[in-house]
Amino acid sequence: MVGITAYGGYVPRLRLQRAAAAKANAWIAPNLMGKAKGERAMANWDEDSITMAVEAARDALGPGDDRSHIKALIFATTTAPFSDRLNAGIVSAALTLEAEAGASDVTGSQKAGVTALSTALSAAKGAPGAHILVCAADKRRARAASTQELDFGDAGAAFVIGDKDVLAEWIGGAVTTADFVDHFRGATEDFDYNWEERWIRDEGFAKLVPPTIERALKSAGLGGEAVDCFILPSTFRGVAEGAAKRVKIKPEAVRDNLSANVGEAGCAHALVMLAHALETAKEGQVFVVAQFGQGCEVNVLRATKKAESWKPQRGVSGWLANRKEEPNYMKFLVFNGLVDWDKGMRAEKDNKTALTTLYRYNDQILGLVGGRCKETGTIQFPRTRISVNPNNPTVDTQVPYKFAEKKASILTWSADYLTYAMSPPNHYGMMVFEEGGRIFMDITDVEPGDVDSGMEMRMAFRVKEWDDRRGFTRYFWKAVPAR
Repeated sequence: MVGITAYGGYVPRLRLQRAAAAKANAWIAPNLMGKAKGERAMANWDEDSITMAVEAARDALGPGDDRSHIKALIFATTTAPFSDRLNAGIVSAALTLEAEAGASDVTGSQKAGVTALSTALSAAKGAPGAHILVCAADKRRARAASTQELDFGDAGAAFVIGDKDVLAEWIGGAVTTADFVDHFRGATEDFDYNWEERWIRDEGFAKLVPPTIERALKSAGLGGEAVDCFILPSTFRGVAEGAAKRVKIKPEAVRDNLSANVGEAGCAHALVMLAHALETAKEGQVFVVAQFGQGCEVNVLRATKKAESWKPQRGVSGWLANRKEEPNYMKFLVFNGLVDWDKGMRAEKDNKTALTTLYRYNDQILGLVGGRCKETGTIQFPRTRISVNPNNPTVDTQVPYKFAEKKASILTWSADYLTYAMSPPNHYGMMVFEEGGRIFMDITDVEPGDVDSGMEMRMAFRVKEWDDRRGFTRYFWKAVPAR
């Protein structure tokens, strides 16, 4: 039996209020008031598709730091920070996966998330005992005053695929490949170019999706009436219901697409919806997850008894509950690089990254791996040849020690308005870890007045800064409140 053995999700804490964006642009685009209801997930300035994929994967993998069972990683996104660098390799390093674990990127289509899931399921079927991690996340930019600005949302999901302790068994699937261009984004462009809605709905979704679903159900030996949960993301109203009707799936099986509080998270959205749906799965329920994009890809899964008791660390529901309303439309524009603002002289510095140093200290920088002395048990970051133990500074006795999943609290902190910060004030402080060790680091996802000494914190993988001159994104870990 091959299928999903663990799952998780991630939705950023900030939620842009659509009414704020619609009102700000009403003078030039009054039509946006028709989309002014609800909110959309808005990534913080230091979040991107990689950091969201890491967070979703941690949600699926649990609090332990032993991930040696993961033999391969597949990362799906259409908004990869790097065009020519293995983005999945950064995710792998942040999760401290073994160097022997394979890693690959899947991109180029809105169905890339489901394609990654299909690829992992097929690979696991041919490799008994292997566990494959699938991550998907998207942070799509849209022009100001566009409908996409309100329709889109930022989020990620992750699944572990294997053949033991299966939560949802893979029982069928199908794919259709067609160069149907509903939208596109050129290699040198920042934004999507969209075609006419009725054409996409009538010639794309209506003609490509139902036959693919029918073939997937046939491969599973089922009819549409057997489906308990049907997932098909679309920003167009009624598309999922129409496809369900065509293949005889009951209306009540159509899953809510989370448009009211997340928006559509690109190629990750079908998997975000699946992760959300599995939180309430019952034994025997049949799930059909489909995604449209230059064709259609569909997987059919059946929940097992174990699905009723297994839960992710927080799950999509938990992240949805951990929300902060963001009524400041200008902040959204700044965070997404849509405004050329005066950053001041303190931002004028060369952010060139020494790639040799990044490689030599890769596990410490990307994985937050410090050291523990074998003789005294002293824990420290960074890992050095000489222990920081003042009473016994042993030499060459340290072994790797992973900090990312350890509990911490704030010892001292500052909120600095003088240094350059994308979201002032710049919070930073000394984090003291429960099992030992301390790290001076940035604090994120907080507002003035949120931070205090003694607060429980957890670690989050985030963007440290950008080298705009060379197009390089630098990552490190930051402290966030353990909400």
